[in-house]
Amino acid sequence: MPSDLPPDEPSAERDLRHAESVALARDLIRIDSTNGNETPVAELLADRLASAGVEVELVARDPARANLIARIPGTGAGPSLALVGHSDVVPADPRDWTHPPFAGVLDDAGYLWGRGAVDMKNEVAARAAAMASLARSGWRGRGDLLLVIVADEEDGAAEVGMNWLVTQRPDIATTYALNEGGGFGFRLADGRHMVEVSVGEKGTCPVRVDALGEAGHASTPTVGDNAVPRLGELLRRIGRGEPEPQDHPAVRTMLDALLGDGSVDRLGLAGAIDSASRLHPVLRDSLPSVAGTTMAPTVLHGSTARNVMPARAGVELDCRILPGTTEDEVIAAVRRRLGDDLPYEVYLAEPAVHGNASGASGALWDLVSTWCAEHLGAAPMPTLCSGFTDSVYLRRAFGTVAYGFSPFLTTPTEVVEAGYHNRDERIHVDDIALSADFHAFAARHLLGG
Repeated sequence: MPSDLPPDEPSAERDLRHAESVALARDLIRIDSTNGNETPVAELLADRLASAGVEVELVARDPARANLIARIPGTGAGPSLALVGHSDVVPADPRDWTHPPFAGVLDDAGYLWGRGAVDMKNEVAARAAAMASLARSGWRGRGDLLLVIVADEEDGAAEVGMNWLVTQRPDIATTYALNEGGGFGFRLADGRHMVEVSVGEKGTCPVRVDALGEAGHASTPTVGDNAVPRLGELLRRIGRGEPEPQDHPAVRTMLDALLGDGSVDRLGLAGAIDSASRLHPVLRDSLPSVAGTTMAPTVLHGSTARNVMPARAGVELDCRILPGTTEDEVIAAVRRRLGDDLPYEVYLAEPAVHGNASGASGALWDLVSTWCAEHLGAAPMPTLCSGFTDSVYLRRAFGTVAYGFSPFLTTPTEVVEAGYHNRDERIHVDDIALSADFHAFAARHLLGG
């Protein structure tokens, strides 16, 4: 397995780090930390890190939902780094799984199965093992190294995780952060090997559309004006909710990485997206979805009684927006899709949560680029995560340069991506060990010491 051992690190320490990262990942998966029960994860991590000599603290607004802050203090002035993760997972129905989702099964092929294997107890274990390994070696950087593992990332509504922690603990501010959201490799149609590095996240702006009609008795369908068929027509216009492409700096950065600088100017925005999407099957879906405001219809509202034709029938649209997109721009985009020949109302279903991004340049970018070239034979591909991560709060509160990156070399990209919030989530243990090596390398090279 590729590794980058500093001169004073014996191979035995690397082997111990590998073994610890895999064992810890199994132990974490065996804890059912479905959103709302995160404290046992924080306690397990605290115990393992404290035994390696790491300063550890549990911080909780809700006793059942503790966050972990671990720190190796720096020796003086210098950049600081936070290794970030979340302890909660989404629900899993064991009836759908090959192996029980909270059993931590390790099969003969080296795959670790279970809820959180991909999202994201693998990365939590790797980052914790890297920190424990550094502490055992006596390493200290110029600036602080933090491990911040938070509750409630999968939902966030309870405000007990990162969205709360940044307001209560400004001491977790760091120059750089590594979180989830990247590390997937692609062999492109032109032969290049690229690895995703998530430099930012789209935001969310849920919108509701209500078709307007007139209530009536369902026994006489022609009396009144049933809003449900009208909603059906509006849903046809929404379709699957694909976005109109937007000329956005983050979109240009992705396209230039795939097609060369100035690709949008050469090909036009739609042409560049089409050309880049042909380079890999995964890009056919992911790239167009990132490049504008999606508006997927997900929740329907109709009559409260079967024998009443409703005057209103609605749909909630899960709109995902590029950094800088305003609520008014989202409403306008929905109206363009729907037209103005039918009566309806459009309004926000919930307040928007805006995304943000870090630039694809600087010391952290250079480190990831160098490591990918040397260990994966790949070039970095800056991407926007179409979902949401807690990096948004770190950038907004502290101006942290935050990337989503944990390398996957052995687990096929399609297996990784199929595991998110799905049945049979699994990861090869070699990738957990590789991630632990990368994070130890990142700390040493960014912070010195």
